[in-house]
Amino acid sequence: EKLHISEPSNAYDFGQIINAVNTNKDKAACADLLTITDPKNLPMLLSNKLEGEILVIFIQSLEYYVLGKDPGLVYQHLFYLSKAERFKVVLALLSKNEKEQVQQLFDLLSENQNHQYSLEDLESLKKVYEL
Repeated sequence: EKLHISEPSNAYDFGQIINAVNTNKDKAACADLLTITDPKNLPMLLSNKLEGEILVIFIQSLEYYVLGKDPGLVYQHLFYLSKAERFKVVLALLSKNEKEQVQQLFDLLSENQNHQYSLEDLESLKKVYEL
């Protein structure tokens, strides 16, 4: 059954949706969530709840469902995700395989580069992701 995603207004709502998405590993629903969520609100909505699993499903959802439609939005989400609490901790705990998925998303972003970000922007963000 498809998860119905509506725009979360606070960290609690966002957390509930993330939990449901994560339990079902529903990348399409996660992509819907990220599409209707203003990237600038991501750090506030995630609060201190960022986990490795969440980071990974975000990365996969952005790659599979959002990148083809809106590379600029993917860039924005990656940018604001890196400002979330616990980001450095979560990043440090990613497996080699998970890190490669992040790298792959950055590679695709540079191939699909558009006016919303420059390759310099992308390079500096890669450093934040320790790639």
